Amino acid sequence: MDRVEKSKKKLKQLIGEGVPATNETDPDFQDILNHFIFGEVFFQGNLDDKMRELITLAVLTTNQTLPQLKAHIHVALNVGLTPLEIKETVYQCAPYIGFPKTLNAINEVNEVFKAKNIAVLIESQKTVDEGTRFDKGLAVQVEIFGDVIAKMRESAPLNQKHIQDFLSAFCFGDFYTRDGLDLKTRELLTFCIISALGGAEGQVKAHVQGNKNVGNDKETLITALTHCLPYMGFPRTLNALACVNEIIPEN
Repeated sequence: MDRVEKSKKKLKQLIGEGVPATNETDPDFQDILNHFIFGEVFFQGNLDDKMRELITLAVLTTNQTLPQLKAHIHVALNVGLTPLEIKETVYQCAPYIGFPKTLNAINEVNEVFKAKNIAVLIESQKTVDEGTRFDKGLAVQVEIFGDVIAKMRESAPLNQKHIQDFLSAFCFGDFYTRDGLDLKTRELLTFCIISALGGAEGQVKAHVQGNKNVGNDKETLITALTHCLPYMGFPRTLNALACVNEIIPEN
């Protein structure tokens, strides 16, 4: 089966009989898009369609490409992702892109849910409280990154130690400890989010190592980046790929 036929089959599987508006206004461009994303990228590597859509939601949220995000919320539901998994994926972006952009994405999710008569209020997935968020967040940090966390905290200047505390309590305590997505999934999504940001190669390298530590191998990282490529472009993809190759060299 060639990539054109593959793209037709995959599109029908993901979105049914819906036709993008650009089929009428920009058919050549839409063909290039369809055949590349749905005829090539979707068939590269070892990720299933559910994980691919989680990655797509995370990258579109990061990029703030909200019309495309809304379209992919529909696709995510079509491939069997739960409302909980969709919301947790968007929430996971907050420490990296900030609250305003995350709230923009949450609004898009809620609009789709309302249109489909899906409850927008999801059962709480919190596993920490004010007394435990720091300690449990720090424990997750250490689980992902190992001894480097203690060294990083010890070396922080006094006037910057609060940033390290926020990192442990907020990023890892408030988000990574939540139910709804497992640790391997959250860490893979974080790698994709930070890669999509651009200019954060130091953090990309750290999360390459973190992914390796939690069991996401190099093939998985390369597949994830390949899936990100149509949504964030070649420069950011190649920069992130260089980080992967630096931390996990080819044999």
